[in-house]
Amino acid sequence: MSYSVGDVAKLSRVTVRTLHHYDDIRLLRPTARTTAGYRRYSDDDLARLQRVLCYRELGFGLDQIAAILDRKDVDPLDHLRQQRALLVERAERLQRMIAAVEKVMEARQMGINLDPTEMFEVFGESDPTRYADEVEQQWGTSAAYLESRRRTAEYTKDDWLRLKAEQEQIQARFVAVRSAGQPASSVEAMEVAEEHRQSVNRWFYDCDYPMHRGLGELYVTDPRFTATFDRVTPGLARYIRDAIHANADRRSAQDTG
Repeated sequence: MSYSVGDVAKLSRVTVRTLHHYDDIRLLRPTARTTAGYRRYSDDDLARLQRVLCYRELGFGLDQIAAILDRKDVDPLDHLRQQRALLVERAERLQRMIAAVEKVMEARQMGINLDPTEMFEVFGESDPTRYADEVEQQWGTSAAYLESRRRTAEYTKDDWLRLKAEQEQIQARFVAVRSAGQPASSVEAMEVAEEHRQSVNRWFYDCDYPMHRGLGELYVTDPRFTATFDRVTPGLARYIRDAIHANADRRSAQDTG
């Protein structure tokens, strides 16, 4: 079976001019020619062309490819193994690049103006973009969500670091009060709950007591939030929720009193 230069061009999606050039530099010489001088390519020629194109895709120069393919101590199967290894490596690198771009896109949707490296430095493994689509679908039209996006879109890496530190301090205070044996309805626990509400006010959106109560409820109804808090200490999510509710009840009693 032999192929004309036009056949090879169609099969490989390489121009006839390129095939002529490969012949001129002895990178891909056709096995035969017709009596009229036209090039005729064999199946082995097509296999070599496939290897040439693969190495080209991987960024090798034509001189490098010729040197690789003309080595007598390497058989075609070894070439395929090498190409496969290089392609897998490139695919993994591209996948990492795609993941980085997607992370930036999701962060932008949530108003987080950080690149992937900065996001990791701030949030570590606690990726805040994991539920970006769900958050937008559930709260995307709410005033609180829109206000949160407006504010966070202006935050720098330092802002996020300060926010994270503040949240960790509040969480540590909840743990300390609970460890001291104070119930969630104690004054000490309610004061930490109020600090938590004020933090939401400062950083994200105006969080009144009914909204804060709903946020606390989310900590125990959404297993992902629950798992995040309970990894610190078992039962912490419910304790925070109860403290938030107690603080809201205290304010309601003050207003009606």
